[in-house]
Amino acid sequence: MKPLVYVETSVISYLTARTSGHLVTAARQAWTSEWWEIAPSHWDLRISALVIREAARGDSQAAQRRLAALASMAIIEITEESQILARRLIEIGAVPASEPEDALHIAVASVSNAEFLVTWNFAHLAGPGAKMKLQNHLREIGAHIPLLTTPEELMES
Repeated sequence: MKPLVYVETSVISYLTARTSGHLVTAARQAWTSEWWEIAPSHWDLRISALVIREAARGDSQAAQRRLAALASMAIIEITEESQILARRLIEIGAVPASEPEDALHIAVASVSNAEFLVTWNFAHLAGPGAKMKLQNHLREIGAHIPLLTTPEELMES
């Protein structure tokens, strides 16, 4: 059985965006494309309805590209348990109150026992400080802790 990976929306955005002129962003886009090609043979990739909602926002042509990339992906249900956990993560300060969608991504990955949550969101998910804070809070409340990672890091495994 392949490890379960919850794919957060930023990964799909990097995958489908026009190549950036910013060196770091362009590199992340390239890593994402490379990871996307090999990922299905190594991991069980899943998204939630939240990813679909977020991918549908913004420029209609870009949204169509994002939604097309998601079309065949399996969907993890957003349960009442994940919604409760998301609210709890905000209440305890694990995620800023201004970022309820980030809290819900973490909660869905946690409740579904995903081994990894793959993202390019460094501010609230994959940055070293955010990662440590989230892991500590999830441990304190006894929730499953998915490894918060980027496509680049996951390719190395």
